[in-house]
Amino acid sequence: MTGSPGVPGAAVAERPASPAGTVARTTGLRIGIVNPEAWTFLHGLHDWLAARHQVAVFQPRGSRAAFFRERILRQRLRRDLRAFLRAHDVVFFEWASDLLALASSLPEAGRCAIVTRLHRYELYTWADRIHWDAVDRVIVVSQAKARAFAARFPDHAAKTTVVPVGTPLDRFVFRPRPFAGVIGTLCHISPRKRIYDLLLALAGPLAEHPSWRVRIGGAPMPEHGDYDEAVRRLVRRLGLESRVTFDGVVERAWEWYQGIDVFVSHSYSEGLQVAPAEAMASGCYALSHDWDGADELLPDDCRYVTDAELAGRLRAWAALTETAREAERRRLRALAVDRFDAERGYARVDQVMRACAEGRA
Repeated sequence: MTGSPGVPGAAVAERPASPAGTVARTTGLRIGIVNPEAWTFLHGLHDWLAARHQVAVFQPRGSRAAFFRERILRQRLRRDLRAFLRAHDVVFFEWASDLLALASSLPEAGRCAIVTRLHRYELYTWADRIHWDAVDRVIVVSQAKARAFAARFPDHAAKTTVVPVGTPLDRFVFRPRPFAGVIGTLCHISPRKRIYDLLLALAGPLAEHPSWRVRIGGAPMPEHGDYDEAVRRLVRRLGLESRVTFDGVVERAWEWYQGIDVFVSHSYSEGLQVAPAEAMASGCYALSHDWDGADELLPDDCRYVTDAELAGRLRAWAALTETAREAERRRLRALAVDRFDAERGYARVDQVMRACAEGRA
């Protein structure tokens, strides 16, 4: 998963609901949403579904952490989940993680259709604890993750549907601007995102181009505070304090992208990272390390493996005329519109839920 859109490293943005949920409409399917983690990718989908169906959000009583420490609260969680499953035609689990593992083991799991969205980390943390026989559909964010799921669970490979998280194109709009030499990245500051390595890779290009600068958007993850400290120490060791800016949590990402020219994703593993698609839609040139699935995000000439390849891509970009750079930005904007329109993604998820409900009727 990524920290974008908007609030990298943010805490869960809760929507109020009772254990039985809060109904948004009185027509359409009865859809329950269970979201034990961040709402980052769910806000737009929730609103789309709520405009068309009866939507309720599961809200367990008490502290989530306490459920796993105290037997009585664990029993209450089971009871609430059983009632929630009974009350809906479809229950959508935004993360294929702990609550799906519990719900898939309950007898009520067969009473409604269960759909989950598997982003990335769940495949390596929770997937082996989930009873996949009880899950009707697994929405994965990339073909790469569909392949990884199929390799782990071949008997359930046919259950996967690929739907990228998507970008709200009405918010991330194309605004051409002259090249100012600002390279940016927006993500959690954690080892998987490889910000430390990115700064080392950029040290040479920055030395060649004294006017270039780097902006890093996003907050450190609490469990990786040492990594954040190491990144900041490296900036000082490289003597780049005046040229590297840490922007922290970015509340309005669509505005932040207007202040950078080139977006770089340097991760070694992603689901299908949202931030590069947002940057492309906003008129940025985008480059990405060739993590598994990056080919679904960017064309060959915008991906790299080695630091030398990254430096070469940046030098080639700087050598273009302004007219040529604008043409490249428009090409990437068109790609984002074609592949990552959030509205089309919401409609596809809606179709999946309807089909699963009809299959249970």
